[in-house]
Amino acid sequence: MAENSLNPSQKLVVIGGSMGSIDALMKLLPNLKVPMPFVLVIVLHRKSSVDSTLADLFATRTRIPIREVEDKDVLEKGNIYIAPADYHLLIEQELIFALDASEKVNYSRPSLDVTFESAADTFGPATVGVLLSGANADGTAGLTAIKKAGGLTIAQHPETAQAPFMPQHAITHTVIDYIFSMDELAAYLNSLG
Repeated sequence: MAENSLNPSQKLVVIGGSMGSIDALMKLLPNLKVPMPFVLVIVLHRKSSVDSTLADLFATRTRIPIREVEDKDVLEKGNIYIAPADYHLLIEQELIFALDASEKVNYSRPSLDVTFESAADTFGPATVGVLLSGANADGTAGLTAIKKAGGLTIAQHPETAQAPFMPQHAITHTVIDYIFSMDELAAYLNSLG
């Protein structure tokens, strides 16, 4: 097995968000330790236009390898992957990514729920789902799926979110294990082994 290869018992952290999440991630990423002992997948609501600058923007804040996902990319430990605009991001049992252009879910593509549910199906109790700032209910059903699979659920503290509706909706409608500021989230993720 290659050094960076992954198996479903290792942690997969999936962070989802919408309005205000880029600012939150710009605070989080510099505080993540290198090398990172898990895979980090970021799914943000984005404009439909082709925009690869998000990975470039985040790369200025971390030394962790970061890239936008292409169809059939293999998940590798220690890397950050960003869902591309206008595709749902799925994680298949073979530990590869699949991009899907089917209908929008919660008015969004990529949908946080789609990726969270896919992660829960593949990684089960090794899944950590994190919901950041945003202005709609996307992500709550996905966090519920992660919790049902035995995984861990985290919401950004609504008082620290630029758009508090999304994390607050999840806190109100599903079981959230931790409610964190970005500093607390960084400390928690750095404690994962």
